[in-house]
Amino acid sequence: MIDLKQQLAPTSRMWTPLQPSSDETCTAELDITSAISLTSGYALPILGFGVYQNDDCLGSCIAAFQAGYRHVDSARYYRNEKEVGRAVRESGIPREELFITSKIYHPDFGYESALRATEQSYKQFGLEYIDLYLIHSPISGKQRRLDTWRALIEQRNKGKFKSIGVSNYNIQHIEEIREAGLETPVVNQLEIHPFCQQRPIVEYCKKNGIAIQAYCPLIRGDYNYQIFKDMAEKYHKTIPQILIRWSLQHGYSPLPKSSHPERIRANAQVYDFNISAEDMTKIDALDRGDEGACQWNPIHSD
Repeated sequence: MIDLKQQLAPTSRMWTPLQPSSDETCTAELDITSAISLTSGYALPILGFGVYQNDDCLGSCIAAFQAGYRHVDSARYYRNEKEVGRAVRESGIPREELFITSKIYHPDFGYESALRATEQSYKQFGLEYIDLYLIHSPISGKQRRLDTWRALIEQRNKGKFKSIGVSNYNIQHIEEIREAGLETPVVNQLEIHPFCQQRPIVEYCKKNGIAIQAYCPLIRGDYNYQIFKDMAEKYHKTIPQILIRWSLQHGYSPLPKSSHPERIRANAQVYDFNISAEDMTKIDALDRGDEGACQWNPIHSD
């Protein structure tokens, strides 16, 4: 059994709040303690650690905590909520300094089924509460989406979740929540990287105070582009560091993932440089819209 408490020294931190997805985050003042102020009143650590398809989730979370990450993004579909919860419990880091996210997947959508599924998540983590719980996608149709959202509200009201949000939601999916007279999600987690920038949804979320989490920020390792190589050389950084910094400077909460400790550490070393406005514009010009997606990106679901 791994003794995490021997490997992780507790670190006292005060999060530096930022406004949701504000372009004002484009400063060198960002650091690993920076966080986005959610409309729920809680702070979302801006740099997250993704654990999708991670065969060593426990060890990876250990490495991430050691590197300074305080935000882990899991999901029922990932089948590693138990490992994430164990890492949190045994870390020696005060629970209030960690931020844990999970998600409900569409086979579990519907009011009663969502209550059961989220209860299972809660028990799998073995934590007093989950910081953020999301609807994983809009797949299933309007009524089941709304029923699922009502279930998340109920679990939040019971204290099992601190904040609730959505993932892969397009504008119309969020609008149907608002039209039903229900509270607006505090977060929308989307596939966002230079090739798939989701600009209409991002603009809508910014206007409505919805924080944006960016999954696939490293474009699944598709780095064979001269512009990335040139910028990595210019800033004396790796290509993943350039991509993460680009995301941070746009005010997103990127969720890079890796199971390699050295890469996990490197992906957190993105606070000692700033990409210039000119270079940000060059990267922005790579956007291909929907065609640039490298993951499932189900934003157009009915």
